[in-house]
Amino acid sequence: MIDQPPASLSPGETPINGVSHDPEAEAVIAYLLRHPEFFAEHDELLVSMRIPHQRGDSVSLVERQLKLLRERNIEMRHRLSQLMDVARDNDRLFEKTRRLNLALMDAGSLDELVITVEDSLRHDFQVPFVSLVLFGDNNMPVGRWTSSSEAQVAIGGLMGEKAVCGALREHELAFLFGAEQGRQVGSTALVTLNHQGLLGVLAIGSRDPKHYKSSVGTLFLSYIADVLSRLLPRLTQSLRSVR
Repeated sequence: MIDQPPASLSPGETPINGVSHDPEAEAVIAYLLRHPEFFAEHDELLVSMRIPHQRGDSVSLVERQLKLLRERNIEMRHRLSQLMDVARDNDRLFEKTRRLNLALMDAGSLDELVITVEDSLRHDFQVPFVSLVLFGDNNMPVGRWTSSSEAQVAIGGLMGEKAVCGALREHELAFLFGAEQGRQVGSTALVTLNHQGLLGVLAIGSRDPKHYKSSVGTLFLSYIADVLSRLLPRLTQSLRSVR
């Protein structure tokens, strides 16, 4: 008895390499036989297909080229996915930074400014350790104050034009976050507040020793520091006038 073509095939069509016993494969074969132009209209699928060109133990140059192109295509997709993730993270950071800077500019007092930056970093940015140290010869009733000379002794090597990231020494952590919290901080990002004079430092900490490292970007933290540096002299002077 002669085998009949599968019911899914149109009259005159025959299965490839004999009768297929896989219903899904039969359906695909039948569809492709009815639509021979399919891959011409969807040539992007050819990149992911595996079509061997072997001759004995050898592999043809065409197959080798296709394999390399396929691997590079997968690698480029992974890189693109990583770039998209970074872009989304930056978008979220930008929006949080924008909201914080607008709130800082709306602050009507030094007290409100200090509360705004600390609350936003802790709750909106989810930073577990925040330190805003202001420099002045006389302590103010608002915020944490110390003399610039004392700060130079404790963290002088960290203060400069650029933000600093990494693991700090024990006495540096104790100065910034206090002895108890300092022991919990694994890595720190610190930026100096400097506008027509040294005004203070802003530091954020993480329990993860690798969270803030030298290669991490500090652009958004620097933006926040720039706004703080321009607002602090005006609000500090207003507080002195009230006193």
